[in-house]
Amino acid sequence: MTIRENYEQWLRDFADDQDTIRELKAIGEDEKEMEDRFYTELSFGTAGMRGVLGAGMNRMNKYNVRRATKGLAGYLLENPEEAKRGVVIAYDSRRCSAEFAKDTALVLCAEGVPAYLFDALRPVPVLSFAVRHLHAKAGVVITASHNPPQYNGYKVYGEDGAQVGPEAAEGITRVIRSTKYTDCVLMDEQEALDKGLLKIIGNKEVDDDYIERVKTLSINPELLRTEGSKLNIVYTPLHGSGNVPVRRLLKEIGLTNVAVVKEQEMPDPNFSTIKVPNPEDPGAYELAFKLAAEVNANVIFATDPDCDRLGVAVKDGQGEWHLLSGNQIGCVLLHYILSSLKKAGKLPKDGAAVKSIVSTSLANKICESFGVSIFETLTGFKFIGEKIQQFMDKGDHTFLFGFEESYGFLSSTFVRDKDGVNASLLVSEVACACMAEGITFYDRIQEIFKEYGYYANSVVSTTLPGKDGLTRMKEIMSNLRAQPPKEIAGLKVTAVRDYLKGIRTENGQETPTGLPVSDVLYFELEKGNWVCVRPSGTEPKIKLYINANAAGKAEAEVLSEALCEASKRLMN
Repeated sequence: MTIRENYEQWLRDFADDQDTIRELKAIGEDEKEMEDRFYTELSFGTAGMRGVLGAGMNRMNKYNVRRATKGLAGYLLENPEEAKRGVVIAYDSRRCSAEFAKDTALVLCAEGVPAYLFDALRPVPVLSFAVRHLHAKAGVVITASHNPPQYNGYKVYGEDGAQVGPEAAEGITRVIRSTKYTDCVLMDEQEALDKGLLKIIGNKEVDDDYIERVKTLSINPELLRTEGSKLNIVYTPLHGSGNVPVRRLLKEIGLTNVAVVKEQEMPDPNFSTIKVPNPEDPGAYELAFKLAAEVNANVIFATDPDCDRLGVAVKDGQGEWHLLSGNQIGCVLLHYILSSLKKAGKLPKDGAAVKSIVSTSLANKICESFGVSIFETLTGFKFIGEKIQQFMDKGDHTFLFGFEESYGFLSSTFVRDKDGVNASLLVSEVACACMAEGITFYDRIQEIFKEYGYYANSVVSTTLPGKDGLTRMKEIMSNLRAQPPKEIAGLKVTAVRDYLKGIRTENGQETPTGLPVSDVLYFELEKGNWVCVRPSGTEPKIKLYINANAAGKAEAEVLSEALCEASKRLMN
């Protein structure tokens, strides 16, 4: 069908929905807007669906949510007995999240699949835990993570509590594509409750057990008891789902000096105090810095709307604040876990850490110094979750810690996605350990750099929206494959990893990458430096990841800047 035919089909199919029809008729003469909404369907993949809210095939709306859910139900019902285990559904504070979550539940019920719907907004890690805890077959979270307010999304989890992998995503997509929008029916809510297909869940069924399990992740609980009263924390949930579980966890481990940014405490789908609800964005901390000055805080925490990411700001010895990168937080936590376990004589011989390929190589150096194996995965925490399951199935490694540079951290096996609550516990404990030693958290980072070398990691994103942007991203990746650079910023390219082909090429010799197929190019450079290029799986962006290392900070930062500029030129 043509773009215009798709548009007119929606006008017919949803003629009774006055809001949708009004929105669609308003773009009837805007060919560019019509094209963007109807040139393709909103894609479903391992990260689920994510897009701008609005009417149309290529927008997040109740009709795409219902169709995706019927596709999920159809996929699960290929094994009817397993489907009886049901699906857990959570949602964050975004526009339409609660409505989309209820629609998800009632479509599942109409298909005969039991639904466990949370009674209020919940973080991603609680959903991941709940799927495993309730022995459900799958999970769904309505969220667009840290995207701007005009976005929402739909993420699907498997029975292991991790986001679905490529095989399951393809199976769900197959059913979605064979499903008409008009075939998606909702069961009446009261009928679903009366039949026992819809179950409303909350603290008693899930949260209480989750918090108790997170508390067991403390490496040195005594440290929290002795130093916790001296630690002053400022916390902002950035209007999201972290407010209740993070504050509850901190209180229950004995950290009572927690000041919450009142303007960002309550759910707000417009995220009206910030440009984007992203803990990677320095602008998100403006109110937190102001409060920190008032209460003389040592550390600032910020979680994104679905509370799977944690951002951290710390003071140096002169009282200046520093917003830490995800790589810095990950390496401090990794070093703390390994050094504490070694000191206590509890570091397992088969211990293992996991990180994404675009996260800092400093982690590799840290693991090597402790005799701990480190594994690398593609970007996406689901791959770290898969690795955890492999360790448990084979019994060959003990999982200790996993992280991604994008502020995602995990030290448990009972959750299989990044966990902002878990990370809050660990960062608090490191802060207490530093206080006990009479140093700052920032000092600890500098000690690690002094021991292992300085690593400057950068991410450069280029936004390429719409159909033209998608075409441009494909052109960039195609050109780089056809003519890979011989050098970048004067550093020789020593090997090229093409994850789409699954091949690493060095001196003309090809070897398998050992990772799943993905549209990613990774250029290994001299002296352990590298540049990685990948289109985002959740946003209309192409991203450059830079890893520069040197003996000192100034040298590493100069090299990083040179690599950034040279890599940007590759895109043109």
